Amino acid sequence: MHGPELLLLLLGALLVTAVARRLNWSSPLLLVAVGLAVSYIPGLPAFDLDPHLILVLVLPPLLYSAALDSSYLNIRANLRPIGFLAVGLVLFTTIVVGWVAHQVLDLPLPAALVLGAIIAPPDAVAAVTIGRRLGLPRRAMTLLTGESLINDATALTAFKVATAAAVGTAMTPGKGALVFLAATGGGIVIGFAFGWGVQQLRRLLGEGLLESALGLLVPFGAYLLAEDVYSSGVLAVVVAGLYVGHTAPRTGYSTRLQDAAVWRSVDVLLEAFVFAIIGLQLRTILSDVDLDRGLVVGSLAILLATIVARFVWMYPATYLPVWLSKRIREREGWPHIGKVNVIAWAGMRGVVSLAAAAAVDPRVEQRNVILFCTFVVVVGTLLIQGMTLPWVIRKIGFENDEERQDALAEAQVQHRAAQAAVDRLDELVDEGVPAHVIDRLRVIAEHRGNAAWERLGRQESESPAAAYRRLRRTMLEAERQVFVTARDTGEIDDEVLFRVLRELDLEEAALSRE
Repeated sequence: MHGPELLLLLLGALLVTAVARRLNWSSPLLLVAVGLAVSYIPGLPAFDLDPHLILVLVLPPLLYSAALDSSYLNIRANLRPIGFLAVGLVLFTTIVVGWVAHQVLDLPLPAALVLGAIIAPPDAVAAVTIGRRLGLPRRAMTLLTGESLINDATALTAFKVATAAAVGTAMTPGKGALVFLAATGGGIVIGFAFGWGVQQLRRLLGEGLLESALGLLVPFGAYLLAEDVYSSGVLAVVVAGLYVGHTAPRTGYSTRLQDAAVWRSVDVLLEAFVFAIIGLQLRTILSDVDLDRGLVVGSLAILLATIVARFVWMYPATYLPVWLSKRIREREGWPHIGKVNVIAWAGMRGVVSLAAAAAVDPRVEQRNVILFCTFVVVVGTLLIQGMTLPWVIRKIGFENDEERQDALAEAQVQHRAAQAAVDRLDELVDEGVPAHVIDRLRVIAEHRGNAAWERLGRQESESPAAAYRRLRRTMLEAERQVFVTARDTGEIDDEVLFRVLRELDLEEAALSRE
């Protein structure tokens, strides 16, 4: 794939994503459909891409970005159920899907296990987005997020072990287990060390732009370093991302603002790119396999096994520990069956499966059959589970009072924070500070202290805080227009305009978060 073709692909993928968001459609499904349709245009150049580049250039930044936005404390508090999902379920799915593929498609068992490892890890991005919009309880969201971060490391390590066996490399079950444990432990240690080192280096840099630029190198550096010493690069990226994200509040505000904007843009671009590549390459995959009735039925059987395996695992893994342990039962209570059903249904496959499938060693027997089945499972789960998950969540219905609890906790802490700000103001005030400056600072502190309490009140009428935000945004826009007009008439330089606009934009960003 040459430069112009790659730019055309990225631009087209972003446009299709924009259309999907505007129409509230599934972006992955629309990208796949459009990519498949475009692939049949006569004379279109082949969009061939080195599969290993996907694992190195696409997967690490996506995982790192997700880890930055995840809560280390929530994941640590739910490590047991996340472990059951991210490790136990992945290995269980690998075995189940591998056995089914071996039976229905007559794949050699090592090649069938390669397929099982590829299909095993769900991609929870869509599920988390839907759940957040529809008010899924926080613990369920934490389980889905934590699973999606760690299961990739489990699946890709199992993928390497199965691939080694499939291409004839000596790999006994015992040796495979040792490889898995070594890769996991090495990935955790390297990820923590890398994240800690990056944070120390950021403190030395002390400039938001340089710190954000350094952050762009973290996922690639952690991944490559871990892979070079035969550890889990994926787990190293996740651990580094969790550490950097957990310590981000101690960095400067400009670094946080820039990181948030940069990584959201990276997520959109890379996810659009991957699903567009699926559609464009689907025609080639179809032409490379003998698409007979047996393959179609077999791939659908694998899709069914993938969905059913998650349900078979979920209920005993959820309820047996609670039933067997009084301590867990007293701390957590009996899990809500609706939450279990939603998590079991949120098993859509995505980017990781596609990247691993593209990287299958050509020496693996019936490689094209593995690729075809992977595409069927990814598209099938997105279509069946992804399209119906919002309906499932609405049908079950959740009485979620976490939003009000969060608002109450925020209001209490915000009140203390505002009081601390006023106390610090009193300590620093001297006779040389004008009285109107002090009064203005007190008003701002009181406004922030009262805003969260007002959000807890009645919403039928506009609160004072809401009126403040609405009027202040209007004032900010008026200020912008004056400065833009002054720049257009040559009264001020662009450099002055950009500096002022940044100050106004930061204030509006603060208003939007209140």
